[in-house]
Amino acid sequence: MELTLSTPALLFSTVSLLMIAFTNRFLAIANLIRDLHKQFQQNPDGVVVAQIRNLHMRLRLIRTIQGMAVLSLLLSAVCMLVLLQEHFMAARILFIGALVLQITALALSFLEISVSIKALQIELKDMEDTLDSRSSFEFFNLRSRSADSTGTASKKGSSED
Repeated sequence: MELTLSTPALLFSTVSLLMIAFTNRFLAIANLIRDLHKQFQQNPDGVVVAQIRNLHMRLRLIRTIQGMAVLSLLLSAVCMLVLLQEHFMAARILFIGALVLQITALALSFLEISVSIKALQIELKDMEDTLDSRSSFEFFNLRSRSADSTGTASKKGSSED
């Protein structure tokens, strides 16, 4: 594969989109933490503390994602400079590094989304507990849903379509 100046430049738009998306997520989560902190000051509650812990973990993940995206962009830019000097082997190594960083950032973004589902589970736990006594109601518990389709449906004697 021939590495040209336009090849590392392709990463610029992807990194820019990642940065915009995760900066917006960061700001939204930071505001939510501030609101939860005010709520905790008025009425100390363990659920609020669990939510803040979860959101704090998400902020750390987002910070790591953004750092990797910025490093990926930096390696892409340096790769372009090295290509201009016609050091093709060094440029390949830099480009591979930029790709690895971007892939890692994308994998971490998937992890952050998974953690955000956990935050919703914490938020809706009281609702699930209340409704669970009346029905087999669950919002985000995907493991239970697959277990329900094999176990609960057969116990009820009916199948759901």
